[in-house]
Amino acid sequence: MMQVTSISEGIVLDHITSGNGLKIFSKLNLAALDHPVVLLMNVPSRLLGRKDIIKIQNIKDIDLAMIGLVDSSTTVNVISGGKIISKHKVGIPEEVRGLFKCSNPRCVTNSDTYAEPIFHLVDAKSREYACEYCEETTKYRL
Repeated sequence: MMQVTSISEGIVLDHITSGNGLKIFSKLNLAALDHPVVLLMNVPSRLLGRKDIIKIQNIKDIDLAMIGLVDSSTTVNVISGGKIISKHKVGIPEEVRGLFKCSNPRCVTNSDTYAEPIFHLVDAKSREYACEYCEETTKYRL
């Protein structure tokens, strides 16, 4: 059996749907960190059957909106002193800033670099968001 040790400080992303761990790892650019990062894939799970887990040593601040867009079932465990000090489910973000572009080519966010794309959730099931500037709806795709 493979063993991965616990971390004393940092974040553990748990209950990631099997196959989404690599997507989260990539979207958060975790390979560029100077801290140890562990990606476990296809780990047995009572709830999910199989799941992915990401352990990030010495980091406590990550983009929860991006994680929610990729896999809203993910649980974030903040670790301090070797113990879980907080635990919460990510969920689909109600507001997203700067993570994807508006589908309207005439939108100000696509032509002016100072305008950060801001979207508000319209439909959680289809991951459809409305642009704050032009109200065009955009579906987030991985």
